Amino acid sequence: MNINFTLFAQAMAFAIFIWFTVRFVWPPLLRAIEDRQKTIADGLAAGERGKHEMELASHRSADLVREAKQRAADIIAQAEKRATEIVDEAKAAARDEGDRILVGAKAEVEQEVFRARETLRQNVADLAVAGASKILRREVDAKAHADLLASIKAEL
Repeated sequence: MNINFTLFAQAMAFAIFIWFTVRFVWPPLLRAIEDRQKTIADGLAAGERGKHEMELASHRSADLVREAKQRAADIIAQAEKRATEIVDEAKAAARDEGDRILVGAKAEVEQEVFRARETLRQNVADLAVAGASKILRREVDAKAHADLLASIKAEL
């Protein structure tokens, strides 16, 4: 065997092996590596987008909480205003009811005073008749002197 031929055959086999590897093995390996790089890059980009969206969501939630607190404060203010209005309305209604009761009581007192005066007039007229009877020493007929008694009542 010739060493040159062996060396030449090994170089040829190596060249064929290199050509075969470059032609058939290397492209799928490069594609797999590129796909893996792309997947990793997409994952990192998605992570960054997620982080950015999380920050935006955090800001939106803070805005919503602030807005909800403002609405709650407005509702509380309206409720306090309405409570004040209800208290004022109740005070006004109570005042009106008190005035109505006072007017009714005054009218009742006036009626009682009128009845008392009438009773007093009647009693004074009866006493006047009784006194006049005693003075005159004779009986005065109240029915016969009704006109006289009515005028006395009116004067009293």
